[in-house]
Amino acid sequence: MGARGGQGGTGGDAGAAGTLVDGGAVGNNGIGGTGGRGGTGGGGAAGINGGDDPTSPQVGAQGGQGGAGGAGGDAGKGILGSGGGTAGTGGNGGTGGDGGNGGNNTGTTTTGNNGGGMGGTGGQGGTGGDAGAAGTQVDGGTAGNHGTGGTGGTGGDGGHGATGTNGNDDNVTPSPGNQGGQGGAGGQGGTAGAGFGNVGGGQAGDGGNGGTGGTGGNGGNNYGYTSTATTGGGMGGHGGTGGTGGDAGAAGTQVAGGAAGNSGTGGTGGHGGNGGDGATGTNSPSNPTTAASQGGQGGAGGTGGAGGQGINSIGGGDGGTGGNGGKGGGGGGGGANTGTTGGTGGQGGQGGTGGDAGAGGAGTHGGAKGSIGTGGTGGNGGNGGQGGTGTTGTNSATPSQGGQGGKGGDGGQGGTAGKGIDGLGGGQAGNGGNGGTGGTGGQGGTNTGTTSGSGATGGQGGTGGTAGAAGVQQDGSAAGTNGTGGTGGLGGNGGKGAAGITGTTGTTPTAGGNAGHGGKGGTGGDGGAGINGVGGGTGGGGGKGGDGGDGGQGGQNTTVATSDITLITSANGGTGGDGGAGGNGGIPGAGNTQGGNGGNGGTGGLGGSGGANSAGTGPALASGGGAGGGGAGGDGGNGGSTTATGGTGGTGGGGGTGGPAFAAATNAFAGGGVGGGGGGGGTATGATGGNGVGGGGGGAGASAGSGAFGGGGGGGGAAGGASAMAGAGGSGGNASYQLAMGGTGGGGGAGAAGGNGGGGGGGAASYVQGSPPAVGAPGGNGHSGAESGSNSGTGGPGGLDSFNLYGGNGGNSPGEGGGGGQGYQYGPTEAAGLPGRSS
Repeated sequence: MGARGGQGGTGGDAGAAGTLVDGGAVGNNGIGGTGGRGGTGGGGAAGINGGDDPTSPQVGAQGGQGGAGGAGGDAGKGILGSGGGTAGTGGNGGTGGDGGNGGNNTGTTTTGNNGGGMGGTGGQGGTGGDAGAAGTQVDGGTAGNHGTGGTGGTGGDGGHGATGTNGNDDNVTPSPGNQGGQGGAGGQGGTAGAGFGNVGGGQAGDGGNGGTGGTGGNGGNNYGYTSTATTGGGMGGHGGTGGTGGDAGAAGTQVAGGAAGNSGTGGTGGHGGNGGDGATGTNSPSNPTTAASQGGQGGAGGTGGAGGQGINSIGGGDGGTGGNGGKGGGGGGGGANTGTTGGTGGQGGQGGTGGDAGAGGAGTHGGAKGSIGTGGTGGNGGNGGQGGTGTTGTNSATPSQGGQGGKGGDGGQGGTAGKGIDGLGGGQAGNGGNGGTGGTGGQGGTNTGTTSGSGATGGQGGTGGTAGAAGVQQDGSAAGTNGTGGTGGLGGNGGKGAAGITGTTGTTPTAGGNAGHGGKGGTGGDGGAGINGVGGGTGGGGGKGGDGGDGGQGGQNTTVATSDITLITSANGGTGGDGGAGGNGGIPGAGNTQGGNGGNGGTGGLGGSGGANSAGTGPALASGGGAGGGGAGGDGGNGGSTTATGGTGGTGGGGGTGGPAFAAATNAFAGGGVGGGGGGGGTATGATGGNGVGGGGGGAGASAGSGAFGGGGGGGGAAGGASAMAGAGGSGGNASYQLAMGGTGGGGGAGAAGGNGGGGGGGAASYVQGSPPAVGAPGGNGHSGAESGSNSGTGGPGGLDSFNLYGGNGGNSPGEGGGGGQGYQYGPTEAAGLPGRSS
């Protein structure tokens, strides 16, 4: 035995065993001495050869233990089939010795090579020794096993595993790569040895706490026989706490006829570390190949490993899941041959982001496209991964659809859906998490104009995603349908509808997409604009307390003279707290007769104007304004350019004012809106209630023709409380031109106890000198109070005469009749209208 080293010295080497004589047993080697403090342990002696009379050769002696801070001694090498000795353990702070190499094969078919010795364990703060290599193999013998890498001491790295040995020509089983040693606390795990000749790579050692896991060993190459498969790569080692998981080893290279080995899986990252990447699949010369492996899971705060790329029809591996706070790995791309599916993006950890999905593989002639993987789900607070884009199809191939975006985690944004290719629709966007935003819908494919993906729904408090546009159409094909805007979450806004696309020759264009519905308190999205005669999309409804979206504009009519599309109506505005405006009517093309109708305003919104007419003669109608929700009613839309009627003013809400009607074209009426009810009076003090505001005045007739009458006035609002005065009726509209009579005044509102309502005044008649007289319109009737003893309503005065004879008669009333309208003087004659009657 080697002498023990003194403090700070080196342990002596072990003495060699005695020489073997034929037929005798080999002597044992001595053990290397223990190193003193700070010294290195002595090396173990090498085993000696066995003699000619087949005997058991000597095992290599064990290396001595290193002193504190010293390295353990190396174990001796085995001879002729004997295994190498185990390396000595390193002292505290020192390095473990390397394991001895295994002995060579004795040459006989019955004797195997012995394994290498195990690497020594590192002392505290030291590094574990590398494992010794297995002995060389001779034909017919079995390869020896490798020793295992030593365990690293606290703070030290684990020793590396040795590489496997080749099998030779006699169809023997080669040895696998051995496992790397485990890293000590804070140390890195050893790398596993590569496999040889069909043997898989070893498993990488795990990293110590705070360290990094080793890389998985590569799989062995194919042995060359058609019946032999290539083995898989070793799995990446797990990272210690705070460390990073090792990458997975690649699968071995494949020879024709053999199956490819599987790639190893990426190691799991330690707390705070990243997961290892999955290895890429290998190509097959003639047969299908191995699938790409999955990325390792990220540790807390770490990123999941990316999935490996698929090869020759094999799908890509899935991305690893991200640790809490980390990001999920991206999915691997699909294989390139028949276009297999891309891997799914890994799921993000809490607070992290989901990985992007891998793209589908490209299709070859006649092959189908691979499907796109789905974007990973985002963790709480993280964003969903993006969906992959569809791939282009080649001859006679079916293209793939855009992948779906991943769902956003709480507070995160949903992933954007992939774009469709060659007639395929875009993918569906991922929904946003609570408090987040929905993703945008994917675009439609470009070939036959397929449907685009709908916008995703926003999370609570988030915003709905915008819908994707429909694909571009080719001649003779129908345009794709636009997707719908996503629904806004609680408190969020709805997504916008996509605009329609232009139709090409002989095709039907697409309509504008509908906007998404606003969440509670959110605004509805705007409808998309129509194209080439197609109506605009409807504005999305506003959420409770929110605004409605505006209706989309109507499309312009096609310019083909024989087109049967004569009206291009715009969409209605969405209903909301403050309603959106209705869209304007579309403009007709040459040769058509009518413009489009204006859209109705949302609640409280403005009515859309009628479209201008082209060379034809038909009217373009304006739509009415929306009713006011406690406020003023919307204005009616303008009439079209020829004889269209103006839209009716919207109805006022409680205490609100009815909207005025816009001017009508010649020979058409335009009525005023109805006034809302009056405000309530105070009951305890007898306070006077608020007046109901009268209806809006009638619109004046247009001046471009004859006989246009003024519109009637709106009715007055009813009294709201005790002793409250009812609203007066609105005045009648004045006549516009050539002897037309003015509009009749609106009736007064019903009075409450002690209240009354006066009628509105009549409209003035029009006049042309020398023409027959035009009499003013009568005033509206008054309304009495609701209780006995209340004041009666007063009838409204009659309208003024245009020039001759009489003014309009006064309105009737249960109480005092209205005074007659004053007549204009014409020559010697002057007369007023008759007073109203009192019942």
